[in-house]
Amino acid sequence: MQYRPLGRTGIKVSPYALGTLMYATRMGNEPQESARIIHKALDAGINFLDTGDAYGDSEEVVGEALKGRRENVVLATKFGMPAGEDPNQRGTSRRWIIKAVENSLRRLQTDYIDVYQIQRLDPTTDFEETLSALTDLIRSGKVRVIGSSTTPASDIVEAQWVAERRGLERFRTEQPPYSLLNRSIEREVLPVAQRYGMGVMVWGPLGQGMLTGRVRRNQENNLVRARLFKHLSDERRIEVVERLLPLAEEAGMSLTHLAMAFTITHPGVTSALAGARTLAHLDDLIAGFDVQLSDDILDRIDEIVPPGTDVGTLDQDYVPEALQNSHLRRRPGTERAAA
Repeated sequence: MQYRPLGRTGIKVSPYALGTLMYATRMGNEPQESARIIHKALDAGINFLDTGDAYGDSEEVVGEALKGRRENVVLATKFGMPAGEDPNQRGTSRRWIIKAVENSLRRLQTDYIDVYQIQRLDPTTDFEETLSALTDLIRSGKVRVIGSSTTPASDIVEAQWVAERRGLERFRTEQPPYSLLNRSIEREVLPVAQRYGMGVMVWGPLGQGMLTGRVRRNQENNLVRARLFKHLSDERRIEVVERLLPLAEEAGMSLTHLAMAFTITHPGVTSALAGARTLAHLDDLIAGFDVQLSDDILDRIDEIVPPGTDVGTLDQDYVPEALQNSHLRRRPGTERAAA
């Protein structure tokens, strides 16, 4: 395994990381089976695990599986998504951050978190409030590095400037979506992250299942997510998959290996998060460790999906408040005419 620097943090991580959303028991896995997958991944050289407090009982499953192996793992988790009916059990306020980190530490059975990330921006909270609380966590030793997830480039820059002006710890990592089907982060997010020396671990490298070859034109598929997310039935995305499949075959590799290798080829990407739900999925990931894409293959991918573009929109993508709230994009009725 060729370990890569996580930005300029000094931490070294594997190019493929293990995303653990699928290890929540509500997703169908038994904790013992999830532990076997995690142990096999660690034995194969993967040293980077990512979870989140909104992933059901994933943190508990991961914490139990890492007993006796915690020191050799770079452990990342996230906060900010709703954790209950209480309106204050979410977001990025100091009040919630202090509570959320204690909850995660308990569930993970550890006394520190390597990478603690905001899962989504909270437009109701100042960056200064959030970074101040996260800075205190670093100084207390409960957190090593802080980061963000699915964040627009402009907000990444603002957070960096707030940290510098206020003498606070800054975000050192970003976790955006990235795949053969979603390349928009190449336009601004990755260049900005590179400028600030941030480590980048991308989620969704297999397009939430579309790049496994199981979603085909005019064919039924058994993906559980296909019943939940519209982007898994988007005809534009299916058309691109149909064009990528023969390219992978011609290159002598599976579509999953092509997709995973593509994401870690960009110099701004540190690691790609793979959600291996079964041992067979993990075995396939391990079998692709040595896959390297030639310039010719990358050029042909660029012809199918031009750099910096998305094919359709992910259901889980970040939508700014200015688009969600109609009052922020419509003047009052009395002010809408020119005269």
